Amino acid sequence: MSVRFIGLDLAWGERARTGVAALDAAGRLVTCACATSDDEIAAFAAVHAPGDCVIAIDAPLIVPNETGQRVAERLIAQRFGRYAAGAYPANRGNSLFNPVPRALRLAGRLRCEADPKAGTGPGKRVAIEVYPHSASIVLFGLDRTLPYKGKHGRPFAVRVQAFTRLIGYVEDRLAEPLRPQACERWRQLAALAAAARRPADLERIEDEVDAVICAYLAWLWHVSPRSCWVLGDVTAGYIVTPRPAGLGGRASRAEPAARRSVGALGSH
Repeated sequence: MSVRFIGLDLAWGERARTGVAALDAAGRLVTCACATSDDEIAAFAAVHAPGDCVIAIDAPLIVPNETGQRVAERLIAQRFGRYAAGAYPANRGNSLFNPVPRALRLAGRLRCEADPKAGTGPGKRVAIEVYPHSASIVLFGLDRTLPYKGKHGRPFAVRVQAFTRLIGYVEDRLAEPLRPQACERWRQLAALAAAARRPADLERIEDEVDAVICAYLAWLWHVSPRSCWVLGDVTAGYIVTPRPAGLGGRASRAEPAARRSVGALGSH
């Protein structure tokens, strides 16, 4: 069975919304939705990724440290902090990650290996941790993280403008392979974003948009692993994120769209 791709913008606990997105074997967006419980997430994955798959999760997956930040978060800060794309620190002092982070528990339930060194291919189900903020810097050629998230003191108008840019970047820069505008649910999300009149309107859809980016990262890592950094490892915790163009070895054999997507750091 061909590899399928799932993106999860995973809430740390089971009371908040989780965005879920699915791509087919060609990397095209099939659908996206919101879920809350692990049961709902597992049911979505069972439908859209019953066999070989890569599941990209925006949530701490491996958290061995008792305090402070993980190696992966420190490396993200070193490479992307100047773009305001640092990652929130995770440690076992937070009860949500002790004894087992939700992401790792889900990976086990979905029969996925959590080690990126396992690679992808026939007979493999792999879950990786990703981070849409650092990914967006590279994929969309940004000089600063888009301020579309809710934050104390951030004007609603600023969020709307940033959300509009985000939707546009996904439809433009990730058009291949995603073809998002061919997906009915994506068209609904774009319409809801354009019609937003209050913060809650954006908060209802932002998880799904992030999940679509996560699903794209699952596809990208599968078709072009050399275009991504694995910051950290399965022992200390890691984050997979696109590598800015010109840093690292040759691109692997992949669709031209994969190479175009990671080639524009700083162009906007």
